[in-house]
Amino acid sequence: MNEHVQSTGSEPLFNPLAPEYIRNPYPYYERLRTMDPVHLNVHGAFVASRHAEVSLVMRDKRFGKDFSERTIRRYGPKIMEEPAFRSMSHWMLQQDPPDHTRLRGLVVKAFTARRVEDMRPRIQQVVDETLDRIIPQGKMDLIEDFAFRLPVTIICDMLGIPEEHREAFYNGSRDGGRLLDPVPLSPEEIKQANAGNVMAAMYFHQLFELRRKQPGDDLTTQLVQAEENGHKLTNEELTANIILLFGAGHETTVNLIGNGLLALHRNPDQLALLKANPGLITNAIEEFLRYDSSVQATGRVALEDIEDLGGKRIPKGETVLCLLGSANHDPAVYPDHPEKLDIRRPNVKPLSFGGGIHFCLGAQLARIEAEIAISTLLRRIPDLRLDDAENPEWRPTFVLRGLKCLPASW
Repeated sequence: MNEHVQSTGSEPLFNPLAPEYIRNPYPYYERLRTMDPVHLNVHGAFVASRHAEVSLVMRDKRFGKDFSERTIRRYGPKIMEEPAFRSMSHWMLQQDPPDHTRLRGLVVKAFTARRVEDMRPRIQQVVDETLDRIIPQGKMDLIEDFAFRLPVTIICDMLGIPEEHREAFYNGSRDGGRLLDPVPLSPEEIKQANAGNVMAAMYFHQLFELRRKQPGDDLTTQLVQAEENGHKLTNEELTANIILLFGAGHETTVNLIGNGLLALHRNPDQLALLKANPGLITNAIEEFLRYDSSVQATGRVALEDIEDLGGKRIPKGETVLCLLGSANHDPAVYPDHPEKLDIRRPNVKPLSFGGGIHFCLGAQLARIEAEIAISTLLRRIPDLRLDDAENPEWRPTFVLRGLKCLPASW
């Protein structure tokens, strides 16, 4: 990061990949909210840190995604030839209407509240099987052995990925998060991202062939059929959005479970309270989302000149980075010690799932997975202790906030 941009010689106000930022971004957010709530950072993006501006930008029609344009501004005109960026440009997450509306319409039925509620017994079964296998060992890594297995299994179920292919996904690497960070990727990182994208595309093309021959009651079959009917979906869109669903379907939920368990063990009073009152779990999940969100930021682009956003003028085409984690700690909305974990906190409405037309498709699924995972763990291993709650190892990404590992024993 180029710290010479600010002539004062002070540290930049927003330096998201600095190790101390990754460890605990919240004091830095507080500084942003008080000193410069819509802050122009060294990469030329406006960084919104208060709840008011963040929620406005996500819902306001004058802001959109404009992914290709925004990416070309940052990397130059050749960037969209890179497979990873080309694939991302087709994600519904990066699309504006009408493409966004069409793509989301194809998958939304798989994520309705009713469909997700019906998955509760299966989610419980996966959690119990995982714990049956692991309890006799007396120790585990809560991330890899526990938090990771559940959402990967459920998204594999939903996408119709056969049992015999899943081992590769359980052992898969979790280093895709850098693609989403507001700091440009190095050529080496782009090369890695491309390689990962090519591998994923190769696998999913095999899965498409399988589901053309043997249709199932799954999302892949649904999308393959939409693609075959023409007009609805190109092959490139199909591939990109399955990759998105697979990644989004586990990455963030792993972090919600991991960050939630860490927060509980760092706040023993709250852990004791939840064990004594298991019925608090639903509100506790909302508080985990607010307290240490697994997604810290989301971006929008001004589709027209915006005269006043928190006192700044945003010219058309400029990016606004919405700091969800900061908005979730804004004392204007959470006047009662926003920096404290309080699983009984009233009116928790975290912005962690985004807002507006891009509101997270899997929000309800993530909540239920985390609820069942955490409450079952507390019930079945009541004497679980973290090896080191003070200095856990965070993954070196900013937008996706999560732990590399979280060793525990009992």
